[in-house]
Amino acid sequence: MKLFDVYPLFNITPVKAQGSWLWDDKGEKYLDLYGGHAVISIGHSHPHYVKTLSDQLNKIAFYSNSVQNPLQEKLAEKLGQLSGYPDYQLFLCNSGAEANENALKLASFVTGRKKVIAFTKAFHGRTSGAVAATDNPKIVAPFNAGHDIVFVPFNDEAAFEKALTSDVAAVIIEGIQGVGGIQVPHDSFLQLLDKKCRANGSLLILDEIQSGYGRTGKFFAHQFAGIRPHLITTAKGMGNGFPVGGLLIQGDIKPWAGMLGTTFGGNYLASAASLAVLEVMENEKLLENAAKQGDYIMQELKKFPLLQNLRGRGLMIGFDLPEEKKTVRTDLLLKHRVFTGEAKPNVIRLLPSLALSKNEIDIFLTALKAEL
Repeated sequence: MKLFDVYPLFNITPVKAQGSWLWDDKGEKYLDLYGGHAVISIGHSHPHYVKTLSDQLNKIAFYSNSVQNPLQEKLAEKLGQLSGYPDYQLFLCNSGAEANENALKLASFVTGRKKVIAFTKAFHGRTSGAVAATDNPKIVAPFNAGHDIVFVPFNDEAAFEKALTSDVAAVIIEGIQGVGGIQVPHDSFLQLLDKKCRANGSLLILDEIQSGYGRTGKFFAHQFAGIRPHLITTAKGMGNGFPVGGLLIQGDIKPWAGMLGTTFGGNYLASAASLAVLEVMENEKLLENAAKQGDYIMQELKKFPLLQNLRGRGLMIGFDLPEEKKTVRTDLLLKHRVFTGEAKPNVIRLLPSLALSKNEIDIFLTALKAEL
């Protein structure tokens, strides 16, 4: 049997990782400023994370959600405390797409409606409702295209107000668009969405899968706007590489038995991994570090005149390259051993560990200067 060939692959085989560094099977060392799509939040192979997972594996790795699991309750309490949402409820699942599917389903249950507003350049996942709300027709199969989704220009207040009709169940927006190229919603735009959704009886879903978990220097990116959405989805950095997703649900939304469900969500290993991540974030003050190091990168990148439209918050940063420098991302990887991300056509995305150091930033800046 062969693998289903859907991923364009670099000819690199990582075999070891520590902190912000990877080593391949040839012994080459790479600086990781991408974290496998913003997944590595506390650094590769963090000793507390490794020990927590190892200890849990030696006790019990899995049983279904038909039994008591105090780790889930401990995780919910710690997440509520650190995120500023102690009055919300937590539903645990396995991925960002699954978190968004459940958010969309829950909004439809609560409102009795089915129309959804999403935004241009949005990416919410590859499952049925999530991919229908993703602004990329190429990856939406005919089977997924039957959802009632309306796309509105990002940051366009007038267009949004026109689209928000009485049959809208939910409005879904990323705290900062990731795949869309690090597009930051205006604080005033998020405030408008929050206000109008409440007046309209629609639920506001903040997709914080890539932009959440401390990446911006606040726990969630939408907290810069001072809003409290009905539903918040998270994944990626939540498990530092262990598959975990979560849905934070406003406290007055009442569940009923069987309303949502999952086999693997919130299993012992997933809960242990998620707890370890939060403990490291708290003990090592990684939100503060993300804000501090993000400010440093931004100030230094402003000194590069060739970079266009520098944008982002904390350690979620994007910039455009001129056409004649479109190979910079590949050159950084192959010539300087630095992993970064991209977005089409010529955007570089930086999504490093929240424990990134100034010295590691300087290594990247030196390499970038050489290529520019």
